[in-house]
Amino acid sequence: MNRTLKTGLLSVALALGQAAFAQGYPSKPVRIVVPLAAGGGVDNVARAFAQKFSEAWKQPVIVENRPGAGNIIGADHVAKSAPDGYTLLASSSSLAGNAVLFRKLPFDAVRDFAPVTQFIATQLFLAMNPKVPANNVRELIAYARAQPGKLNYGSTGIGSGAHLITEMLKIETGIDVVHVPYKGDAPLMPALLNGDIQFSFLTASAVLPNARANRLRALAVTGRSRVGAAPDLPTMMEAGVPGFEFESWIGLFAPAGTPPEILAAISAETARALRQPDIIARLPGWGGDAVGSSPEVFAARFRGDIAKLGKVVSEARIPLVD
Repeated sequence: MNRTLKTGLLSVALALGQAAFAQGYPSKPVRIVVPLAAGGGVDNVARAFAQKFSEAWKQPVIVENRPGAGNIIGADHVAKSAPDGYTLLASSSSLAGNAVLFRKLPFDAVRDFAPVTQFIATQLFLAMNPKVPANNVRELIAYARAQPGKLNYGSTGIGSGAHLITEMLKIETGIDVVHVPYKGDAPLMPALLNGDIQFSFLTASAVLPNARANRLRALAVTGRSRVGAAPDLPTMMEAGVPGFEFESWIGLFAPAGTPPEILAAISAETARALRQPDIIARLPGWGGDAVGSSPEVFAARFRGDIAKLGKVVSEARIPLVD
């Protein structure tokens, strides 16, 4: 048998094997790793979809929190897991941010992951401790300018959306504020409520319940338009920072090499879940819009965000992390 024919038959056999494997997927419990502490925005979304996946697949889908090192610990665990669809990563756009902020990571964000699907597109909410003597974005900026280096802002880790967007705000407005990273929304919120940090950009699920209880003050949203969950909140542009816009996402990744049939099956199940009334009802609280993209579309979005955030890091002259 010549080499070309042998190669062709091997390719066909591999494709048939992958198709058969995908048809039987999943045949055992699936883990979704969240690289943040429990109770935050990514965790809430991951748990909602884990429940939907479990109902559809008739298999347990377990959410496992592995916080630390700016989301790197959990992501690295998934990158080094078997590419069989049984270990997945739920992440925000911080995965793209880490790719451009760290000089060296224990994984390659592009080569070591297979994007599966974007769950939702999100905006962040600028939230402030009520003890800060400011009532809106302009007043917060003025207060920060008057006290350079005295205000602290929190983020869910180096490379997170909150980190990058605040660094962008520093460049745009000339304020000097200090970055304090946390392992997720859950440990960040007590610090914000107690006044250990003065402000942060956070998800709707973290901000809105506390704002409604007057435990913190919501000032603005970061997208191009206002959100239905809080229509009275202006955009950052409306609030006095021209051209300032940032939209994030929460999505699902698998280790590189995971069979494309499995990626497609998970993506399709996500799209079905996003059409269900109970998930639709949760979207305003998540501050997000349903997406449910294909692996190919999400991969293009992911690569595009790495390029975009790399430009932000360069233009803002943000020091790279060793």
